[in-house]
Amino acid sequence: MDQDTVAKAFVGHYYQTFDSNRAALGRLYQDASMLTFEGAKIQGAPAIVAKLTSLPLQQCAHAISTIDCQPSGPTGGILVFVSGSLQLGGEQHSLKFSQMFHLIPMPQGSFYVLNDIFRLNYA
Repeated sequence: MDQDTVAKAFVGHYYQTFDSNRAALGRLYQDASMLTFEGAKIQGAPAIVAKLTSLPLQQCAHAISTIDCQPSGPTGGILVFVSGSLQLGGEQHSLKFSQMFHLIPMPQGSFYVLNDIFRLNYA
């Protein structure tokens, strides 16, 4: 599978899971994984899931605008940059966001998230 196909499949899976069952995102991270969420650094799958499930976003829906990717390193990693909007339940206006993922291949053919950086884009 080429990197564009992997990136698009990953992004679709990630945000569908985030919007419907955030706790299940833990399978995408490992102990060495790090999330930087609005400047706060969180390391390890359990801590990342705890952060994501504690966010006050009971009802939300992501709409993806762009997906850009690049190969990363000799082991087949992929950098994925996403921009889009986040619609919160009960809110009229959506929030713009950007998110970067560094995907690392695993021996069985899947990928895990080594690095994840999320920022809301205030205009």
